[in-house]
Amino acid sequence: MSEPTPRARLIDQVDGAAPSPRRAPSSHALAGLGIGAALVLTMTVFVRVSVAGAGERLTNPRAARPVVAVADDSEEKYCTPAFKEVLQRVINACGLVGGESRRGCQPGDVKTFASITDTDFNALFTPLKDRGAVLLFDDNQEKLDDGARKVLEERFGDRKGARYFFVIARASRTGPPDVNRSLSHKRANSVLFHLQERFADPELEKQVGLLWLGEEYAQLPKTYCDWPSSREDKPCNEDAINRSAFVSWVDCRL
Repeated sequence: MSEPTPRARLIDQVDGAAPSPRRAPSSHALAGLGIGAALVLTMTVFVRVSVAGAGERLTNPRAARPVVAVADDSEEKYCTPAFKEVLQRVINACGLVGGESRRGCQPGDVKTFASITDTDFNALFTPLKDRGAVLLFDDNQEKLDDGARKVLEERFGDRKGARYFFVIARASRTGPPDVNRSLSHKRANSVLFHLQERFADPELEKQVGLLWLGEEYAQLPKTYCDWPSSREDKPCNEDAINRSAFVSWVDCRL
């Protein structure tokens, strides 16, 4: 029998050789496997949380609203569900959020978005008596006197971390409705203009919410003469209390 060729001997040696022991995975390989597993787990959790959040937003749209960062004492007694609902509508409709700055709302707007009676609208703001004040004007005038400017600056300086400063201007029923509507608008603007001049804050128009109600909506009864005002030493009646602008910081959580 002829001798096997050198190539055949080499093949026989390779095929018949005992398998070499497997090399243990390196530390780099183990680290790579660990990172990969962590990434898969993170993505799985993220997807599940995202799906759950989307479901919650669909079933509860109010939960999708961003939380406004305000002071710790923001949940005062006046922050009732009804008050918050009107407050949210005012903020959305009167130019306090979004790109459009309307500089406030007039009587027709208030009736549309509030959808409540005059009495109920005033009742919502009644608990703000100790937080705000009433700035009083002369008959058929929109100019702030010294007392009104002093009270306004005091109330505006007492922010306590709140986000929105409300100005609700009115006019008495003396005179034509269109004149009184314009007059209440001028009174609201007088408050805004003084704040702009006094505090020079570029973001002020996004903090100050103006509502001018004229004589058409939410007239105040004489009982509001007991509120803090800029003319506490002068006689007050129903006409006088409606020649006014109520001002107050509002700090409910929305």
